[in-house]
Amino acid sequence: MTALLHGSDITKSYGPTPALRGIDIGIDEGEIVAVTGPSGCGKSTLLHCLAGILRADGGTVVYRDQDIGLWSEARRSLLRRTEFGVLFQFGQLVPELTAVENVALPLLLAGSGRRDARKAAISWLERFGVAELADARSGAMSGGQQQRCAVARALVTEPRVLFADEPTGALDVLTGEQVLTELVGIARERRMVVVLVTHEAQIAAYADREVTLRDGRVDASGLGLGVAS
Repeated sequence: MTALLHGSDITKSYGPTPALRGIDIGIDEGEIVAVTGPSGCGKSTLLHCLAGILRADGGTVVYRDQDIGLWSEARRSLLRRTEFGVLFQFGQLVPELTAVENVALPLLLAGSGRRDARKAAISWLERFGVAELADARSGAMSGGQQQRCAVARALVTEPRVLFADEPTGALDVLTGEQVLTELVGIARERRMVVVLVTHEAQIAAYADREVTLRDGRVDASGLGLGVAS
C-alpha cells in the first residue's frame, strides 16, 4: 500500500544553515505520527515542508501520488484550505475577528455561504466546549480557549491531514490532555492523518508511531521509525 503522504530525501536550508538533511517519511491513511526531537532539530521545518507551507530545497513531498512541490503557491494554498488543516502552537487567531468568524474563515475562503459556514463553525466550537465564546475576540479569551478555537478552525473543513505544531505548548497540562484526547478521537473517527510535532513524551504517546529527528536527520536508533510503503 502506498503512503497517503510521503516525503523522500527532503532537504531544506536557511541561508548556509541546513535544517533538513535528507528526510524520508511515509504516513498511511488514518495514522497519527509524532515528530519529536530536541529544539532546533528541524521538526517544524519538516512539518511546514510536508504541509506545503515551505517548498523543500531538494527531494519530494508526494500527497495522493502527486508531488506537491511542483505545484504553484496558489494550488498549495488551496490544498491547505481543503484537504490539509494546520494548527500552530499559539493558535494564531485573527484578532480582529470573533471566534465564530475565525473558525468559519477557511470555509468562506473555500467558497461556502456565510450561513452554512457559521453553522459549521458553531458546531465545531460546541465540540470543543467554547460555543459560548462564539462572538468573543481572542483578546477576551484565555490561552486555552484560544487554542480550542484554533483546533476547531483547523478541523472545520474536515481535512484528510492535520498538521499540528506543538499544539499544546501554550496550554496547561490538564487542558492540553483534554484537547489532545478530543483531537485523537476525531482523527480515529474520521481516519484522518495527524502529523504532530512535539518535544513532550506524554504528547507523543498519543501517536501510533514516533519519528525522532536529530540535526535534521531521522534518528534511526529510535523506535517505530521507517517509511510506510
